[in-house]
Amino acid sequence: MIEALKDNTLVDKAGGRFKLCTLIQRRLEQLIEGDRPLIDRQNRSDLEVVIEEIKQDLITLEFVGEGEQNEQSEALL
Repeated sequence: MIEALKDNTLVDKAGGRFKLCTLIQRRLEQLIEGDRPLIDRQNRSDLEVVIEEIKQDLITLEFVGEGEQNEQSEALL
């Protein structure tokens, strides 16, 4: 298991477990589709790259319509 996932620091940075899970999933999709990592890969897996990007505050999760009651809100990186 990745040590960073055992600590609540990432959960706090993302704003909760659901948002962290969503952020990781969406960023993994981007990497799998061919987007370049924002850090040097250094033989790390895609998941390890995403975790490091979050730790370095390089990616965050925002919701369209956040703060409003909007049924069409969707998560964006």
